[in-house]
This record gives sequence, structure tokens and C-alpha cells, in this order.
Amino acid sequence: MPKGKGIKPIAQNRKARHDYFIEDTYECGIELVGTEVKSIRGGKVNLKDSYAKVRNGEIFVVGIHISPYEQGNIFNRDPFRDRRLLLHKSEIRKLTAATMQDGLALVPLSLYFKDGRVKVELAIAKGKKLYDKRHTIAERDAKRSAERAQRGEGE
Repeated sequence: MPKGKGIKPIAQNRKARHDYFIEDTYECGIELVGTEVKSIRGGKVNLKDSYAKVRNGEIFVVGIHISPYEQGNIFNRDPFRDRRLLLHKSEIRKLTAATMQDGLALVPLSLYFKDGRVKVELAIAKGKKLYDKRHTIAERDAKRSAERAQRGEGE
């Protein structure tokens, strides 16, 4: 069976873009078992409240919920288990250095299929304060109203 070409989105972490300033992003693979991949193909995955951490020179993603596959019986794993991310050693060093800085975190933004393989978009992110969130919402509302006014004048 040929692998599907291109990118097929699976899940987005919309809350991450609301709660963090995104500094940099990385594409990385994720270590999964077969029943998890089948469950992901069915769209049964949740990235909310997930994050990545460095442990023993490897990066693990914590808090991704992949529902058990219905026909998986004994092969199903714990839905919340830590999963290893697959990155080059130089990228792991950069991400480790970034997490050492105060206020920076590793946050998965999205999960998608790329040429038949599951990939994670991992971001180096800086937490937003409440007033930053309010400012972002105000900017978005102002932009929307300006676009509405512009469309109203053009018609």
C-alpha cells in the first residue's frame, strides 16, 4: 500500500497560541506503537495541556491523550503515557539550552501526518501574562472591525 503524500492535519493546540508567545518551531517525529497510530488516524487525540520536557538527553512529550484503539485489546497502551520525540542531537541541544532559560517552555502546537508518518510541531514558547492576552484579543477585535468597515465602504 503506497504512503499518502503531503501533509494531513490531525490535531491543533489552539490554547498554546493563546497562552504563549511562539519563539521558534521544530518539526519532529514521535515514537508510537501501532494501535496508537490507528487511533490517531481515527482522529482520537487531544493536545490540550500537553508539554515537552528534557530527560536524560532525550525529549519526551507529556500529556498528549491518544484514546485506546477499539480493536486493540491487549496491545493498547496508557492513553497519557510519555512519548519520546525524535530529533537530531544538535536540535536536542538547542532545545535543552532554551528550556534552561527562565520563562521558556516546549509546547506541542500540532500533530499531523507527513508522507504517512506522524509528526509533531514543537515550539519554544514564552508564557503570556493576563494583560498580554487582553492586548492580543483587543488587537484582533480592532483588526476585524477595520476589515468590516473597509468591506462596508467598498460595497
